[in-house]
Amino acid sequence: MVTRDGVRVSPRLLAEFELFPEAAGAVEALRRNGWLVFVISNQPDIARGLLSPQTLDAMSDLLRSRLNPDDMAVCPHDDPDGCACRKPKPGMLLAFRDRWNLDLPGSFVIGDTWRDMEAGRRAQCRTILLERESDESPGVEADHRARTLAEALPLIGSCESRP
Repeated sequence: MVTRDGVRVSPRLLAEFELFPEAAGAVEALRRNGWLVFVISNQPDIARGLLSPQTLDAMSDLLRSRLNPDDMAVCPHDDPDGCACRKPKPGMLLAFRDRWNLDLPGSFVIGDTWRDMEAGRRAQCRTILLERESDESPGVEADHRARTLAEALPLIGSCESRP
């Protein structure tokens, strides 16, 4: 986790980018159980000129090579841009729905910010908040909570419908 001035922030250098240790195993378990896996990510540091598109591409390539998601979407905009894809707006989720013919109410958004949970709610998905140290978790609304992605798996498995 990257922090600047005591605040959790997105990585800006490839050397700062890391996946949580349980991520690959959790994604593999989801796939074994018939789930598709998508990644959606806000990257406003592109619009702010603090992250190069080349570095973001390298991070995305690393994520693809380690997790092999079914699809990925990145919003490079900042809030003032007013785009439909920047979470908490559900644009990236709606695009996946259309491209993959997804049942969003039968789907989950798993994330660690209020923006993730709100995007999920707006797309009518079920939500699982991954609680992180020193973040805003206590005030965030979510259908379920877990400390890790691995802990979230039984929550998904206990729900009946799959997309």
